[in-house]
Amino acid sequence: MAEEKEKIEKITPKHRDKIEALDNLSLGISMAAAIAIGFGIGYGLKSLFEIDWLLWLGLFWGIAAAGLNIYKAYKRAQKSFEGMENDPRYAHRAKHGDKEFNDDED
Repeated sequence: MAEEKEKIEKITPKHRDKIEALDNLSLGISMAAAIAIGFGIGYGLKSLFEIDWLLWLGLFWGIAAAGLNIYKAYKRAQKSFEGMENDPRYAHRAKHGDKEFNDDED
């Protein structure tokens, strides 16, 4: 029994929860950075070519890049939860939903 516990501890990184939290924090930072960089590029193009709509084009690029970051994070999270529907701990809920829990509230 002790050997199995040691194997599980070796497989799971010691600070895994902290790393996941930092990964989620980095999503917010990358979104803000993408929008700021897009705005900066748009402002630079506007100043260089003196065309007002280039600022809005740069801002759109930044928002699109932030949206792409969200999509990539969603796909990464979806991949990490893949196979949980076959886990016996979650099988009942996947099959029957929250029916039990809603009956208690009535």
